[in-house]
This record gives sequence, C-alpha cells and structure tokens, in this order.
Amino acid sequence: MSIPRTIKQTATLIKKREVSPTELTDLFLERISVQDEKINSYITVWKKAAVEAALMAEKEISRGNYLGPLHGVPIALKDIFVTKNSRTTCGSKMLENFVAPYDSTVAEKLIASGSIILGKNNMDEFAMGSSNETSYFGPVKNPWDTDRVPGGSSGGSAAATAANLCIASVGTDTGGSIRQPGSLCGIVGMKPTYGRVSRFGMIAFASSLDQAGPLTKTVEDTAIILSSIAGHDPLDSTSVNLPTVDYASALSSDIKGLRVGIPKEYFVSGMDPEVEKSVREAIVELETLGAEIVEISLPHSRYAVSTYYIIAPSEASSNLARYDGVRYTYRCEEPESLRDLFFRSRSEGFGDEVKRRIMLGTYALSTGYYDAYYLKAQKVRTLIIRDFDRAWEEVDVIASATSPETAFRIGEKAEDPLKMYLSDILTIPCNIAGLPGISVPCGFSSEKLPIGLQIIGKPFDEQTVLNIAYAYEQSTKWYEKEVASLG
Repeated sequence: MSIPRTIKQTATLIKKREVSPTELTDLFLERISVQDEKINSYITVWKKAAVEAALMAEKEISRGNYLGPLHGVPIALKDIFVTKNSRTTCGSKMLENFVAPYDSTVAEKLIASGSIILGKNNMDEFAMGSSNETSYFGPVKNPWDTDRVPGGSSGGSAAATAANLCIASVGTDTGGSIRQPGSLCGIVGMKPTYGRVSRFGMIAFASSLDQAGPLTKTVEDTAIILSSIAGHDPLDSTSVNLPTVDYASALSSDIKGLRVGIPKEYFVSGMDPEVEKSVREAIVELETLGAEIVEISLPHSRYAVSTYYIIAPSEASSNLARYDGVRYTYRCEEPESLRDLFFRSRSEGFGDEVKRRIMLGTYALSTGYYDAYYLKAQKVRTLIIRDFDRAWEEVDVIASATSPETAFRIGEKAEDPLKMYLSDILTIPCNIAGLPGISVPCGFSSEKLPIGLQIIGKPFDEQTVLNIAYAYEQSTKWYEKEVASLG
C-alpha cells in the first residue's frame, strides 16, 4: 500500500474504510525505522503509544464516533512540547531524560482530535538555530539533499514531513523557525498570530516571540491543523480570547481585489538570484489571479535582526535560568559545592549556541547596559510594528521570499554565527510584530532545491493569509513535487 501524502487524502481513505489507522501507523513506523537514519528527523519514536492510539481510533471510528479530519492520522510533534509520560528533550543534553507529568495544550488538543502522534521531532537546542545543527542529538539532514541543512529550529518537523515520515507536524516559530525550514524543505509552514495558539507546556525560548504552528504538505492541511490547535487557553496568559473559525472550510481561491504589498526592503542585497526570480514570478502569478500589487516600504525592517538578537537572547537568559542541575535537568557528577553544581551542570548541559545566547542576553540585561540595549531594542520593536500598521492602511497582506537563499551545506556557516543569524532576515520582522505568516513552495533552484514564498497578514487575519497561499498553491501545483528518495 502506498502512503498518502496529505491529511485530506488520509482522512478520505479512513472515512471510506479503504485504510485503517493501524495499517497507516504500522506503515509510518516501518518507514521511520528504515529511512530516518538517513535524515535524523526524530529524537523519540512512540512505537507502543502510537499503535495503541491507532487501535483506539480504529475502534471509535468503527462505532461511528468520527472526530474529524485528523482522526486516525499519523502526525508528529517538535520535541519542545511537553508530553505526559514521555521525554521532552528540547534537543538538549540538559533535558535528555526529562519526563513531564502533563501534556502541553497543543499536544492535548491534537490527541483530543484523534491524531496519532508518531513521536517527537529533532530540533535546534532550545529552538536556538537556523539550520538544525545545534541539536545534542545530531544535525537533521534535508531530504532533498542530505548534504544540506533543513533549516531550523523546527528542522526535524520539516524534514520528517517532506520525507513522508509523518503526514504533518507541529513546530514553533520564534524568528522564522517554522517558515524558514518549511521553505528549505519544500513544504508549507505557518506561524499564526502571537496569542492565537496556546504556549502552555511549550518550553520557552523567548516568551514574547514564540508561537506554535503547523508544517504540512498543503495549505489545506495547514488550515486543518490550525483549526485544531488554535483557541483561547486560560492556562496561557498570552493566549487571546478571540473566536476561531474552521479555517479549512473557509478556504477560498478567489483573491480578486486583495492588495498584496511588496516591501522594497525585503529584496535584500546578497539574495540568491534564483530565489529572487522565483519570488518575483510568484508575485506576477498573484497579480494574474486578480490581486493588486502595491509597492510599500517597511523602513525599520533593516534593524529587525539586531533588535531580535537583543530581545530573544535576553528573554532566553531569563527563561533558561531555571535549568540549574538541582531539579529536573542534567546534573554534573560529584559537585564539590553548590556553586560547582550550578557551574558545571550548566556548562556541560548546554551547547555552544545556547551558551552564546545566554551570555548575550545576560549582558544586555545587566546593570548599566539594560537601557542601552534591551530598552532601546524594545523601542525599535515599536517602530517596526508601526511600519506594519501603516502598511495595513494600504494593503491586505505582504509578500516576499521566506529565506534569501536555498538550503546551504551542513557545516557551511557553523563558524560564523552572524552569517547564520542573517538566514532569518526576512522572517524575523513578522515575529517582532506578532503577525501571522506562511511559507508556501514557489519553485526550485537549478540544483533542485526548494524555494519558498512568504505571505504575512494582519493580526488575527490568518484566513486571508491562508486564502492567498491557497490560491497560489492551487494555481502553480509546486506542492505536488515530492522527495524522490533519501540519499
């Protein structure tokens, strides 16, 4: 039996009783056991739990208790969402053996929808990275070319989805960590508006920036997962109490009259010419579909990366202070004193990139430097938000490339953190302003590497973002391209 690619296809087969959840789960588990050693997209595979969940789904569906399009569908979770009775590592030695006593809200909602969770995907350590090379469990490889990175930090989720080692996955996006790997792996990745999806039980990196979202093969699948995980959660103080809709049912490919803004600052110097060509062709396609193209300016976007790398490390410094070797984290052997316990546990438990960002953040928050760095960064953040606010007076969405380049080779930027940080130059402003954004495939380079088109929308207007992406996707069919083989 061939494995279906999308949630929609899988749900149709399950409803028609042409395939059972147990058959599907067995197929995916077998495929993971054979293929994942080539890309390293999973940290933990839930063999027993997935089979048990599939049997339960099968029984419920046979009784007529069909829960919806995710019922019986095998998916995966980035290893940043805590899950009851199963370890959550966050890609770090610090949490290598951490088992939470509860489920994150995202995991809870997906389980309630009847999804079969196959396991937890590999990721950059504590979500800090743009290449998935910082994981304690080894780098993830791009299924289109295993010598290249899949993007990060949700690289394992993107690679597993692209390689059909799960139907879809849910990741997190702090500065582009869903959209950038989605672009580099040739799939759809969406960051909802900040506050649209609960962060409860999602291990924190930068609390004012982090947001969970889907990684799927089609826009419709993204809409299906978003409908499942979105909504107010009283356990998360940043969760917004606004109504959600069935995003998939409301999808429309009619975008006539919608105004698409093209920020001149987003076609940056140094952008890969093939990326620019594909994105400009995508913009022409949107115009052909009836959208009005409007050139706009987001002048303070040039400061977004600098702003992000003060705010995010500062919040990380605060959030990661809890990992002290005393409670539920890695603990060094035979500490000589309490100071030695703290020092060696954190030195041995954290990787280089995490240490780098903790030090950056601690410095920016320190006495005498807080006003010069953190406070100033927050003021620039306000200017970036105001740029977007002015843009919304002229346009309905904003379009650009997702990443200025295609997937680079593993190790290529390992010795140059600043060059690595610029990988997110086009995605970071969306997080700083808390806006919804999506990446949808828009072509391939001469080396047959995927290229992504980014659509950014107004706060809590995920539906318009999805509609624009859906119209483009259905018109161009780039999503039909599959990874031929893992090599």
